[in-house]
Amino acid sequence: MNSNWNGNWVWSVPLIVLSVIYHVFCWAFINEKVVQATQILQRGRSFIFVFALAMGITTLLATLLHASEAGMWAWVYSILGALPDRKSAMLYSLSAMTSYGHESFDLAGHWRLMGALEALNGMILFGLTTAFLYATIQKVWPRSNDER
Repeated sequence: MNSNWNGNWVWSVPLIVLSVIYHVFCWAFINEKVVQATQILQRGRSFIFVFALAMGITTLLATLLHASEAGMWAWVYSILGALPDRKSAMLYSLSAMTSYGHESFDLAGHWRLMGALEALNGMILFGLTTAFLYATIQKVWPRSNDER
């Protein structure tokens, strides 16, 4: 283990737990509202139009949810002084969380493990998003032509 890491990576543990809890609560709310809205809007309208609209709005909400979670990490990077300013922290955080990895901002050696753990957190959150999107589609998509 690199001695430069010290205990700075420990900041990642509460961020991972907090972001997963926040993610699950938000997705539960989104899922419930999308299912309700789809059932209401479906009356007398083309199913595929309502479904496409619901999935478009759901995707927008998922994007905003992930951005807010990256914002949590960026806020902590800013408070800790791990990056020079809030803009750099947000750009780095989005890059780490999405595993894009092309951003030119680098964390100092003692913060790098925290950046890697944010990438791990991003993978977990995107996996949860996939599961919740699948669950939403399962609840909204009709099982047979009779249910349309």
